[in-house]
Amino acid sequence: MSNILDKIVETKRKEVERLEQESITPDSMASLSASLPPRRDFVGALKNPTIGDIGIISEIKKASPSKGVIQPQFDHKKIASLYAKGGAGCLSVLTDEPWFQGHLKYLNEIRVTVKQPLLRKDFMIDPRQFPEALRAGADAILLIAAILSDQQLKDFRILAEASGMAALVEVHDQIELDRALRSGATFLGVNNRNLKTFEVDLQTTSSLAQTILPQLKSGEVFLVAESGINSRRDVETLKSAGAGALLVGGSLMRAENPADKIKELVLPDC
Repeated sequence: MSNILDKIVETKRKEVERLEQESITPDSMASLSASLPPRRDFVGALKNPTIGDIGIISEIKKASPSKGVIQPQFDHKKIASLYAKGGAGCLSVLTDEPWFQGHLKYLNEIRVTVKQPLLRKDFMIDPRQFPEALRAGADAILLIAAILSDQQLKDFRILAEASGMAALVEVHDQIELDRALRSGATFLGVNNRNLKTFEVDLQTTSSLAQTILPQLKSGEVFLVAESGINSRRDVETLKSAGAGALLVGGSLMRAENPADKIKELVLPDC
């Protein structure tokens, strides 16, 4: 695939242009948050898993640009319930429509179905997306370093945190990791999938984690390994590298019983 990420962002810019203009500051985000139900503790749920030896973010997505439709019989609320039954600490909900066949409404509908904290999985490129995420029920948002400037990484994280949402800053290489750390991010995700080619390599997490082992061991930084996680062996490799949690999508969406698959991944004896 030629740089699919550029195409996704181009589509997202056109989508965001249709959002209502409003002044968005940390204070306005804090005020909006105060008028809504409290956010759920996303990072806390990962640090204290209810089952197994590592936190897990289970992803709800119908399709992807690389795989097409993953789950033809897609029922987001049913999937969320199965993930909760399996012991997922948090849920990731795809809200991008053109490329992943997601929808923003899924967040609120899932929020009243399960108690787990929810991540809005989308391509956040504009401040107007932040109150939108908050109103829809997100407890966390994703910031992809590859599509944001250094200033945006910092400003967007501050906007999210002012409202009580966690900001998972996603990186794929050493340059992006260094940029994320300079921006003040401490909740990091390493995507083993190259978003420009969609190729997957678990060594990406292992290599990058090695460069920040002191911060990981001290708890200064919390690391989530993302993508390409299919087996307990994969989990053990990533856990040994320093990952404190996993974001798993495809292997769960394709599983005959997602609840059992979660247990297979996080329970050492399975």
